[in-house]
Amino acid sequence: MTKKERALKVCELLKIDYPDAVCQLNAETPFQLLVATRLSAQCTDARVNLVTPALFERYPTENELAEAEITDVENYIHSCGFYHGKARDLVGMAKAVRDIYGGVLPDTIEELTKLPGVGRKTANLIMGDVYKQPAVVADTHLIRITNLLGLVSTKDPKKVELELKKILPSEESNDFCHRIVLHGRAICIARRPKCDVCNLKSVCKSYKV
Repeated sequence: MTKKERALKVCELLKIDYPDAVCQLNAETPFQLLVATRLSAQCTDARVNLVTPALFERYPTENELAEAEITDVENYIHSCGFYHGKARDLVGMAKAVRDIYGGVLPDTIEELTKLPGVGRKTANLIMGDVYKQPAVVADTHLIRITNLLGLVSTKDPKKVELELKKILPSEESNDFCHRIVLHGRAICIARRPKCDVCNLKSVCKSYKV
């Protein structure tokens, strides 16, 4: 079985267990999704979703957040961890979106990664979920599980992203990433995977009978 064939089979199997492939971060606008994704670094989506309602009520758009005091933003996001750097980045990205991009998120990886605190993982999420372009969000779940499956053989996020883009059907890549996250939380849990009940074991190179 080639990697492309394996990737296609994994896509099909994931659809069975996770028919609804959606981002787990709550946001009502593209800018709010950008903010939530930045907050999710080294933090669970569940924690971010507890924090963002009050944050978005106080700063609903880039216009309000661009004018915020960083210390005030820190108070809202303190429980997300690394709050000093995250607050600085949130205010900085709000100013950039407002002043440079006219309130519209950039629509390329290259431009998105010019925003403060935005790396390729965040940029790919925006490209996939906002602009509906083929994208691969190389988060910890994706890196770990695609290595276990034998789809990639590197832990480098950018290399994982680029390798998966070569073997995943472009129309499947966004949903594939969301489904892998769900699978990583439900079944392929780090250090305690439930391999016996895993729907992917027939195509997983790491599964041992």
